[in-house]
Amino acid sequence: MRKIWWKFLASGLLLYTVIFGLIGDVPRQPILNETIRNVYFHVPMWFGMMALMISSLTYSIKYLRQGQTQDDVYAVEFANVAIVFGVLGFITGSLWGNYTWGDPLPKDPKIIAVEVGLLIYSAYFVLRGSFEDEQKKARLSAVYNIFAFASFMPLVWILPRLTDSLHPGNGGNPAFGKYDMDSNMRMVFYPAILAWILVGVWIASLRIRIKLLNNHLQENI
Repeated sequence: MRKIWWKFLASGLLLYTVIFGLIGDVPRQPILNETIRNVYFHVPMWFGMMALMISSLTYSIKYLRQGQTQDDVYAVEFANVAIVFGVLGFITGSLWGNYTWGDPLPKDPKIIAVEVGLLIYSAYFVLRGSFEDEQKKARLSAVYNIFAFASFMPLVWILPRLTDSLHPGNGGNPAFGKYDMDSNMRMVFYPAILAWILVGVWIASLRIRIKLLNNHLQENI
């Protein structure tokens, strides 16, 4: 139980998020209306993505320092799930934008930055597929992972704040939670962030166990 308690917590929080995210009371704001419920999914998925990217970066640095194959496996699988969360966040954001802005993909600085950032991270997997030598693959991809993270952060969190943006909290646009969310929403929003982070780590841990098991079986063939 000591090893799996957090999985029960992740399941409970996610169930709580889905139920109260869909049927709980929300402010009836102009334009947003019922679409405000997407804040329980779109935003926490991005928090989950960021947490997974930081985990991937940490293991890439650890691999470069110690050269352990296991650290490379951790790095790539955390990055894999991070990209999935990023794509899901992008899709939910596009659906939200279609109803509130009238366009799923407007020429917004943050949307363009996210598209570029996801492409940079996608190149990480292309790079890994370009080498057959496992040590060279792990070493070069670890270096690139550091570069990808260092590029993604300014693209998504800094540059959009320097110009006009439709996104709340960017380009002089007030943060979403400042005017639109109430205390009832925060009771769901904060648990949703933790839920999506834990679910992302859970998925990554399963992929890591499968990958390590496959590596062990190949070594013994």
